[in-house]
Amino acid sequence: MLRQLSESANPLLSTFPFRLAPDGLATRRQLRADGLRPGGQDIAAQVMWHSRRYGRRIRVAYLYRIERAVPVRPMTPAKWASLALANAARRVCPQCHKDAGYVIASSLGMCVTCAYPEEQRVA
Repeated sequence: MLRQLSESANPLLSTFPFRLAPDGLATRRQLRADGLRPGGQDIAAQVMWHSRRYGRRIRVAYLYRIERAVPVRPMTPAKWASLALANAARRVCPQCHKDAGYVIASSLGMCVTCAYPEEQRVA
């Protein structure tokens, strides 16, 4: 089924088709949904599939052993405070230095009022 290997795929790992991985193995997202993380363990296997979304390229997802996974580290008050400051900084416009009330789009690089001033005058 998968004759060509993706450049990120490891030919030395056990490879399974999409949705046919054995029990006891999970991706990072599946581990995270269960409150776990790989915890430094090596990759146990991989799942490969053709993706229509990405131009018929071969996609790879690495699998980790569930029994070797460790719990996710809890958020400390310092981490919560740091995250709150980082999110607040994403709301401040670098042009007018005002809190926009929303996270500023990286494509604009500034609040909508500064990006399109002529439309604000008309309205």
